[in-house]
Amino acid sequence: MGGRITPIDTAYFKGERSGGFSVIGTAVQRSDARGHVTGRTVFFEDLTPPGLTHVKIHRSTRHHARIDRVDVSGALQVPGVLRVITHRDVPNNWYVVLRLIGVGPDDEPVLAEDRVLYRGEPIVAVVAETEEAAREGAARVVVDYTDLPAVLDVEEALAEGAPIIKQAGTNHFVYEGHPCRRIRFGDVERGFAQADRIIEGRYSSSPIEHAPTEPTGCLVVPQGDGRLRIHSNTQAAFFTLDNTALILGVPPTSLRVVGGTVGGGFGGKVDVIVEPLACLAALLTGRPAKYVYSRAEEMQVSSTRAAERIHIKDGVMRDGRIVARQVTLYVDAGAYSRHSPYGTTKAAAHMPGPYTIPNVHVDCYCVYTNRTPSSAMRGFGVTIGDFALESQMDHVARELGLDPLRLRLTNAYRDGDMKAHRKIASGTALVEVIQSAAALVGHELPPEYLAMSSAERAEG
Repeated sequence: MGGRITPIDTAYFKGERSGGFSVIGTAVQRSDARGHVTGRTVFFEDLTPPGLTHVKIHRSTRHHARIDRVDVSGALQVPGVLRVITHRDVPNNWYVVLRLIGVGPDDEPVLAEDRVLYRGEPIVAVVAETEEAAREGAARVVVDYTDLPAVLDVEEALAEGAPIIKQAGTNHFVYEGHPCRRIRFGDVERGFAQADRIIEGRYSSSPIEHAPTEPTGCLVVPQGDGRLRIHSNTQAAFFTLDNTALILGVPPTSLRVVGGTVGGGFGGKVDVIVEPLACLAALLTGRPAKYVYSRAEEMQVSSTRAAERIHIKDGVMRDGRIVARQVTLYVDAGAYSRHSPYGTTKAAAHMPGPYTIPNVHVDCYCVYTNRTPSSAMRGFGVTIGDFALESQMDHVARELGLDPLRLRLTNAYRDGDMKAHRKIASGTALVEVIQSAAALVGHELPPEYLAMSSAERAEG
């Protein structure tokens, strides 16, 4: 196998390892690679059980609107259409995927009832003999709306007088009575007063679409014993099983999820969107049912990585020591929670980055807007925060005229340091990683910086 692998530097932490490395530093073949490249891997779309039906969705054309009337008569006149499914057919229409770990309230309908909160929100499902008939039936559904004010920006959503879009009464998730997830450590105002300079930065990101090779989907086959077998490209088989059972109002033992071939998933396939409706279609028709996003649906309505906006205010000394950091972070959850309240908590715990700063003040808001819901994507809750934090470190270095690596070495946390969320840092190794990275790119460091160690703060 080609490619360059940098040899492991075994000089560091020699006394802390009991054995050698058997995986790190080697090229390891994926267990499923041979099946994928030879075409022998079976994906759910390779299955064509007899009597297969197809599910397509009529979606909202508005960002925020009241639903005045839904007329499905046109859909039922399309040859091949078997059923239409509205919210009245869903046994337990409201849910949130994180309820399985105690997060609430249930804030998202499987199918919209009297309002839509984002463009593309599902309102009616159409079940038909063919994909073409299902698509035509969905297009024949007529929905009358009354438009409502939409909020599409996180700070506008939190501003005084903004239209409240959520049933819970706020445009933000509530964390133990607070409008945001908070970190308080030391006295940030005292730190700012002591600092030689105040340096601020504002960073933002847009939603990022996963664009998996295989769009989100599933196929459900009724079994002779009454159970439903769900072939899904989900990344979270047990989340799918338990949430689907709760929505259908059936015991989890009446469902069987067959997963394992994700078809490209980077976090976006941990939501539970397609399986409940496909199961309901199978139950109502007694036939297998397939519900898979078109490429256009995948791009428009599948969960994205959340857009974030981050303000960082640092109090710094001329020698580069950061003595105070204040972070205000907004996560755009879109219209519904999905995994965003959890991601926002991760974001808060990740601040103020891998640095030991004596005074820290963090407010992280999980904000609801009339945009497509966001959810998990690789390292969600920390990746954009890292972009902001490290951009801010470079900004501080430029403002002070300092080497950015020396600035990071000066502030890097060491084993035994107390983090802002009151966890003791251990196994940090950040100092050694920076030293090695500097050596690899030919960035010279003075002897006092090369003598630094994550194991102790000998430099004071």
